[in-house]
Amino acid sequence: MSKIQINHLSFGYENSFEEVFHDVNITLDSDWKLGLIGRNGKGKTTLLSLLMGKYDYQGNIICDTKMQYFPFSVDDKRQTTLDVVYQVSPAVEDWMIIRELNYLEVDAEVLYRPFETLSFGEQNKVLLASLFLNDHDFVLIDEPTNHLDLQGREIVAQYLQKKKGFILVSHDRHFLDMCIDHILVIQPSGLELQAGNYSSWKENFDRRIQFEMTQDQKLQKDIFKLQQAAKKTANWADQVEKSKFGNGPVDRGFIGHKSAKMMQRSKNIENRRNKAIEQKKQLLKNVQEIEDLKLSPLEFHKDRLIYADNLQIQYENNTVFQNLSFELHQHERLCMIGKNGCGKSSLLKLILNHPIDYDGNLQVASGLKISYVSQDTTNLVGTMDEFIQQYNLDEPLFKAILRKLDFSRDKFMESIENFSSGQKKKILIAKSLCEKAHLYIWDEPLNYIDIDSRIQIENLIKMYQPTMIFVEHDKEFQNQIATRYLHIV
Repeated sequence: MSKIQINHLSFGYENSFEEVFHDVNITLDSDWKLGLIGRNGKGKTTLLSLLMGKYDYQGNIICDTKMQYFPFSVDDKRQTTLDVVYQVSPAVEDWMIIRELNYLEVDAEVLYRPFETLSFGEQNKVLLASLFLNDHDFVLIDEPTNHLDLQGREIVAQYLQKKKGFILVSHDRHFLDMCIDHILVIQPSGLELQAGNYSSWKENFDRRIQFEMTQDQKLQKDIFKLQQAAKKTANWADQVEKSKFGNGPVDRGFIGHKSAKMMQRSKNIENRRNKAIEQKKQLLKNVQEIEDLKLSPLEFHKDRLIYADNLQIQYENNTVFQNLSFELHQHERLCMIGKNGCGKSSLLKLILNHPIDYDGNLQVASGLKISYVSQDTTNLVGTMDEFIQQYNLDEPLFKAILRKLDFSRDKFMESIENFSSGQKKKILIAKSLCEKAHLYIWDEPLNYIDIDSRIQIENLIKMYQPTMIFVEHDKEFQNQIATRYLHIV
């Protein structure tokens, strides 16, 4: 066990308007299973890069533990998977590699295949196992659930439960809860470190917000009462003086002292309230940007929108799925579930009338307006204005949605290809939210999307109840949104 000391860390990218980190001081333990969360573009990957020594920075990072980063780059994907493992663990024995792959439910035969022939999920598991073969290294894991289906996420979570000494960046709340024992949150007010998992941190955070707001209301009432009492005392003194009440002169010194004492009590409580307000402001900084989104789904003139009977899709004599039957009705939210490669995306593209050969019966209601979010963001290039023109979007609405999804205004001037993966995904979601449609088809919309934005999208869907077909491996999102499930095997 060793400590990772971060002292007075400040860092900002060249030509950036503001620093990513300013005067950060924090101590981490190399034995922790540490989750790292925050909104897209707020510094999660940057922090991992700083720990890896990729950038120059102000301050000090002191650590005597070797850092390893996931996913690491594989220069030649034509080499065998075994050679890829040897890149980071050259002294490891083969039986140890096979043991780690067994934990991740990956067949050992992949070791003797070219790395490029493995599925994305298999590649991720191999890279993760390679890093944990070095027992004394501290592993920085950047979004390992991408390209993993629900079963794959459960397997990786169980694998990480057996490990220690890592920082895990993930936006999957269920996955985080299964893996971590500490959490580091990048907030607008600074970094916040707690023992526990995501759910325990969120519960504590919500309680603190409620306590601060209740405390503020109480202090406001106390201040008002004291100010009124002080005012009455002063008025009474004036009235006595004017009426010359009593046999002798009025002791204004005594009355003034009493009034001053009450005013001082009021001032003390005012100071307490100001401190409480400042604390509340710091907390509310972290929630004020999480705004409600809006959607304008259309009503269709028929209840049944899609009918499928005995569907079958084949690629190059390989059956993707067969004997698939289902219906979709208005206001249903159908979640498609199945292993990677089972044909979920192919079925969505078939519904969208892409040229895919199939057998069976598929009926999509004529005149149905569909809004589609693809899982692929590689084609997003150019400026924001060019994207808006390409899809004929309502510019003020589109940009307002992105602002609510935590886009800063200066981002609107940058090239989209320079955006983070999460920011690119938000562009596709914002486009869909601008579109008035009878049916929303979303294919893994939450890849790379931060937790706060996921909650915003969940709240939006529950409020407006659009008709949807979606593929998403985030279990919490499934539980919140799906009204029915379609299992594809």
